[in-house]
Amino acid sequence: MFATLSDRLAETFKNLRGKGRLSESDIDATAREIRIALLEADVALPVVREFVDAVKERARGEEVSQALNPAQQVVKIVNEELVAILGGETRRLRYAKNPPTVIMLAGLQGSGKTTLAAKLALWLKEQGKQPVLVAADLQRPNAVNQLQVNGERAGVPVYAPEPGNGVGDPVEVARSSIDEARRKLYDVVIVDTAGRLGVDAEMMQQAADIRDAVSPDEILFVVDAMIGQDAVTTAQAFLDGVGYDGVVLTKLDGDARGGAALSIRGITGKPVMFASAGEKLTDFDVFHPDRMASRILDMGDVMTLIEQAEKTFDQDQALKAAEKLTTGGDFTLDDFLEQMQQVRKLGSMSKIMGMLPGMGQFRDQLENFDEREIDRIQAIIQSMTPAERANPKMIDGSRRARIAKGAGRQVSDVNSLVDRFFEARKMMQSFAKGGGMPGVPGMPGMASGGKRGRAKQAAKNKSGKGRRVSGNPAKAAAQAKAAGEKATSEGNPFGNPDGEEIDYEKAAAALDLPKDFSKYLK
Repeated sequence: MFATLSDRLAETFKNLRGKGRLSESDIDATAREIRIALLEADVALPVVREFVDAVKERARGEEVSQALNPAQQVVKIVNEELVAILGGETRRLRYAKNPPTVIMLAGLQGSGKTTLAAKLALWLKEQGKQPVLVAADLQRPNAVNQLQVNGERAGVPVYAPEPGNGVGDPVEVARSSIDEARRKLYDVVIVDTAGRLGVDAEMMQQAADIRDAVSPDEILFVVDAMIGQDAVTTAQAFLDGVGYDGVVLTKLDGDARGGAALSIRGITGKPVMFASAGEKLTDFDVFHPDRMASRILDMGDVMTLIEQAEKTFDQDQALKAAEKLTTGGDFTLDDFLEQMQQVRKLGSMSKIMGMLPGMGQFRDQLENFDEREIDRIQAIIQSMTPAERANPKMIDGSRRARIAKGAGRQVSDVNSLVDRFFEARKMMQSFAKGGGMPGVPGMPGMASGGKRGRAKQAAKNKSGKGRRVSGNPAKAAAQAKAAGEKATSEGNPFGNPDGEEIDYEKAAAALDLPKDFSKYLK
């Protein structure tokens, strides 16, 4: 969503690199580019003015003029100001002292409110709560049925005493739901109200009546992040007419410019509490201003990626795979497929890679990534016999032809997969045995990883272990003979058990990454 804004800001900061100090004209030019970038992203004008003034004032101060790297200091200032306009700190739900906690949802029709109600219920369920959904939208056709279907998918009960489609009193439904929750010991009540077509006085009054009937602990305003400037107008109208405690942004995965996310907090003073970025019920999470600012500045969102991995990955499977790699056990094609399927549970590869720092420069490759590639790999692997999956080295020409026919692919696809598997296994064993990522200074397991790493390497060299082995087989044998020991893979700088250099372009391909990503693996 923030692609255009990210690209403009990245270009602006690139112009500052290499400058020993920033002149007044540099600061003015940077502020002007930031202003244009924000306006193009549909950010409200008052928010843009406040943001740019704050950045200019701080850029002229001592924190930039006395900095060793003024350009990086400006990026730091922009990041901090972005966090500030997005709300500063993460706002959590307030729960009632005496259950049930009542959460009322309000918003325009078409903002994704009914689906979001089920997403919120599922999220609460995962937090150990016992939520119930209340069908108080009796206006929109099939709204009650939609909530019931979504509730069933989320495994959450739905209180729907009225059929809807214009039949029933939504205020009475909301009021009676509290008694129902107390009777059945539900500790959170989520009230889905009717959406409005624009600022409708009659429907706004209905929302106010429901609010008065249930006295909610939290009123959440649900807004479509793709409607741009109009989101701010609507948010202010709802604040004046009904009032709310926080905002939920939906459709953050859309291709709009995303100004609503940056504007609502600045205009209404109400924090963004949750964000929804997808159609699945699991595509929902707490909104973290600092993480969103990092994404906008192409610094990635590694914390969210880690949290999603912890929720998604099967720990037992991951430990078994890691043990096979570190103890020299056979990491098979079955294990390889299991790992790919676990990664797939995190979401699309483009979404996952987009959470890593610096991926903005690869946006075109990520957008063009074919998500069906994992299906093709699965078809090829499942066309193999258990013996072939356990020992891919036995797959000769005739076997490859049979596998290709069974998977509906070409023999070249089977050849490519087998080659990629060996490269990926080689790389993963290298990472596992080395304790870190090869070539990354300061990472555990590297000779460059600080004093301890250098001391460890020096001790190895002194004892004759871990010294650099020549790539020439004759020289390597002579070195081994001179040291009185057999040449082993221990001296390989990559910790590669097969004693060969890793082809990082093949390794990148094995992980279904664009070829350009190979430089990150080196």
